[in-house]
Amino acid sequence: MSCNNVTPMNVVEIIKLGQKYKQLWPEKIELASYFEEYRSIQVSRLVCRYLPGVALFIFILQLYLGGIQQLPLSIVYAFFILSIPVQALVILGVKADSFLPPALSVWYKEGVAKINQSGGQIKLSVQKPRYLDLATLLNMSYSNAHHRS
Repeated sequence: MSCNNVTPMNVVEIIKLGQKYKQLWPEKIELASYFEEYRSIQVSRLVCRYLPGVALFIFILQLYLGGIQQLPLSIVYAFFILSIPVQALVILGVKADSFLPPALSVWYKEGVAKINQSGGQIKLSVQKPRYLDLATLLNMSYSNAHHRS
């Protein structure tokens, strides 16, 4: 896996970046046609929202059905299920810190210029934009469109 990160980060910083990226990405279905990230963001949102509850349910169900002797297995199942949202956030964090490919970078720079020409003042990276910058631009674009209507 090629990783073109801007700055070296520890796992906690990557998870926080993944969380920020997930929150910034607009929940607009039309983005699915243009960005493959839309689907991964939606899956991550679903996983982060529901799997902690599923892990608790599985933990309690194992103990209820198997008794206290199932405690070690219950803990393993719960930790495995709880690790899935963490894995999703790590993947999103790595993606958020990756540089945009050239074609998407050009589109991004045009979008920043267009918003700045219409009176906005975006202070986003135009030298080597990252996917986090793209999510920020899309979020701002949809926020501005919502405020104008």
